[in-house]
Amino acid sequence: MRVKEILSDYDLKSTSCRNEVLSMFLKANQALGQSDIEKEVDPSHDRVTVYRTLKTFLDKGLVHKVLDDAGITKYALCNECAENAHNHEHVHFKCEICGQTSCLEKIAIPTVNLPKGYKIMEKNLLIQGVCAKCN
Repeated sequence: MRVKEILSDYDLKSTSCRNEVLSMFLKANQALGQSDIEKEVDPSHDRVTVYRTLKTFLDKGLVHKVLDDAGITKYALCNECAENAHNHEHVHFKCEICGQTSCLEKIAIPTVNLPKGYKIMEKNLLIQGVCAKCN
């Protein structure tokens, strides 16, 4: 099964919660919030278990954070990321009709030249509009 292979590739044990959450990401094709995940997973996985699963996925480079316009943290699958080396400086798009937030991985965040003494730690760019499905 693809889920177990992916977990193995990231040196993660296969647990029922990790399997379910990763399956959701693979099917979703969009960023998911913790509350979205909690609604869909087996009720035996409490909020703390889901949080720890997301934190582990984040720490291992399997997912990255996506902030939406409401300040809610969502998560999306990473491509070509590694533990402590996220490489996801791409644009995120939130549809104002369906509310889905998607990664636009082929569109890089433009270079920003900060004044002397400033150091970029993380970049996020969220564009809002109407997605292709809703247009």
